[in-house]
Amino acid sequence: MRFRTEDTDTYLQSRDYVDTAIVPLVKVSLTADIKSTIQATEFTTILSEEMERQFRGRVMLFPPFSYNDTESAEAKRERLQIWQTELGDAGFHYIVLLTSDANWKQDEQTLEPLQLVYVPSIALEYIEQKNRKKVMDDQMQQILPLITGLWQKKR
Repeated sequence: MRFRTEDTDTYLQSRDYVDTAIVPLVKVSLTADIKSTIQATEFTTILSEEMERQFRGRVMLFPPFSYNDTESAEAKRERLQIWQTELGDAGFHYIVLLTSDANWKQDEQTLEPLQLVYVPSIALEYIEQKNRKKVMDDQMQQILPLITGLWQKKR
């Protein structure tokens, strides 16, 4: 399910089974490195949509958590704590943060109990359309055990 009107009724009927929130972390920056920032955002968005498709019925894909370079790590963590509280109060036992920004890796321990999934971005613009699905499927094969392992842990 996605955070959109057409999925609302389905979510309300099956909210007891939807226990995992997927929150893409995307950097918004118009600096000199704009192209790689946009590529990473595009990749993270497409991969999060694929995660939602693969785990439909168990997860809800939320709108991206966006940030920029001027925001401190502490400010980002504080905003994520608000999301964590809100999502936890709504019944989400697992909150998966998906990102292609390696800077989040250094803060991974401070994000717990949120689950950070870092996947280096791939410049999809250079991959033929017919091969993109294979690339995304390969990425999902890396993520699948992380998510199912999370579910197998005790709450």
